[in-house]
Amino acid sequence: MRIVMMGTGTFAEPTFRALLAAGENVAGLVTQPDRDAGRKVGSTRQTGVGLASIAAAHGVPVIQPENINTLDGVAALKAFAPDLLVVAAYGQILKPDVIAAPTMGAINVHASLLPKYRGASPIAHAILNGETVTGVTIIRITLGLDAGDMLARVEVPIPRRTTTGAMEAKLGPLGATLCLAVVHQLKAGTAVGTKQDQSLVTRAPKFTKEMGAIDWTQPAARIVNHVYAVQPWPTAYTFLHRPGKLPLRLSVTEVTAGDTAASPHDIDLSPGSAAVAGGRLVVSCVDGPAELLEVQPAGGKRMAAGDFLRGTPLPDGSRFGPEGTPT
Repeated sequence: MRIVMMGTGTFAEPTFRALLAAGENVAGLVTQPDRDAGRKVGSTRQTGVGLASIAAAHGVPVIQPENINTLDGVAALKAFAPDLLVVAAYGQILKPDVIAAPTMGAINVHASLLPKYRGASPIAHAILNGETVTGVTIIRITLGLDAGDMLARVEVPIPRRTTTGAMEAKLGPLGATLCLAVVHQLKAGTAVGTKQDQSLVTRAPKFTKEMGAIDWTQPAARIVNHVYAVQPWPTAYTFLHRPGKLPLRLSVTEVTAGDTAASPHDIDLSPGSAAVAGGRLVVSCVDGPAELLEVQPAGGKRMAAGDFLRGTPLPDGSRFGPEGTPT
């Protein structure tokens, strides 16, 4: 069986490596074009060593079309004479001519427990929504977005304060193992598909740069989820407004919600208000406080909130919010 791998980034790399290590007949790789520093497009997908580099080390032919669905892209894919496409985080929606190119169809390694979180950013949306469990599902690729029959799935817990990047690193190897098992079943003719429950479908569209902005009018738990969901990209940020000072852009990389060492009477409860409580940096949310544990000032490095406070005192009236928030 001639397999063509389609994927980009660190989530796809374990699957590609597993196919190669298992001695599968990998006839080619389709991956996104290389991007120079000036053309990188923001994405939650981490780069890794690059699938093209792995392919070169194993003598696997590579194509990197801007759009695989064009006549040229489909022709290049068909030149590999694929029996099966294995897709993982490729980053392009496949049109009918691509799906029809392999004789045995195409399968997708998807980083969610389908039918929940169909789309480009399933891990990030699971963390954003406070899910405690996620996983990987192997599906047949159809014309509907992540709508094909499920061939296998595995569940894993989401630990507290886990970033999208860290969860992706856990799910990638699990997806590789699961995908390899399905490939063996397809070769043996024993693979069995299960229909997805349409009533449970949720969407996970691609994150945008603007989604990094923290909205302090949200509940504290939601803000915590948001901070970890948007790492490694676009990263959560806010602006610190101090009386008489220009707004300071601050990335937030570690945060927790809950009680503080200060009495509620010691803290302005309006969302976005900032205070130092027992040496800790506290921000009011709509339903209570959140404590910033690690931050990164614009142009600076990551640091513990306590270190930040030693260099940046917070006078009365200090607030967090959008850049244009008045002080």
